[in-house]
Amino acid sequence: MVDKFCNYLVKKIRKQMPEIDDERAEVILYGVQLIVGEIPKIFLMFALGIILGLWWQTLLAFFLILPYKTASGGFHLKTHIGCFICTNLVYCGNAFISTVWNFPNEIIKYITIAAIWIFGIIMVSIYAPADTENLPILTKKERHIKKTLSYIFLSINMLVALFVPNTIVSNLMIIGTFIQTLSITRIAYIITKNKYGYEEYLKQEQATI
Repeated sequence: MVDKFCNYLVKKIRKQMPEIDDERAEVILYGVQLIVGEIPKIFLMFALGIILGLWWQTLLAFFLILPYKTASGGFHLKTHIGCFICTNLVYCGNAFISTVWNFPNEIIKYITIAAIWIFGIIMVSIYAPADTENLPILTKKERHIKKTLSYIFLSINMLVALFVPNTIVSNLMIIGTFIQTLSITRIAYIITKNKYGYEEYLKQEQATI
């Protein structure tokens, strides 16, 4: 249903803008699918959070990590159902764990934060911004800006987790940042059968030389 509606919208756009070629139309279609498909999933995720009695934790789990996620990128699942399940596991799961669990002591918490920050810096330097074949990030300027923002938001997240007095908020930042960092790694892309868009673009460029 979602795909049919998105295809209909893109056809209407192409009628109004006949200069759009097939390649550009595919990019537009992918963007429309993300927008149309993501909105219902976000509302359903918040509804599940309310049902579980974790509405504000789920809300924070989503919005606190959003800047880092937007900058660093990550894989996309192939189906709407798969994406819905994964989204709920990530955000509602983070909300639940952050509410019921805490670090045994402050030293372990500080070591964990430092380890996640170092791991994140390394992964961002290698993979961010992690794009996809359907929506590649090709310009060097945009890639540089997003990589820089990824470093900044990663560091801000860990600083907030380190100094915020609220244990739940701190846990949300730690767990959410770690999961988001994992989502840009090559092993995550292999498991979800994704490919880095910019990497594939460079391969095509080299093949034509």
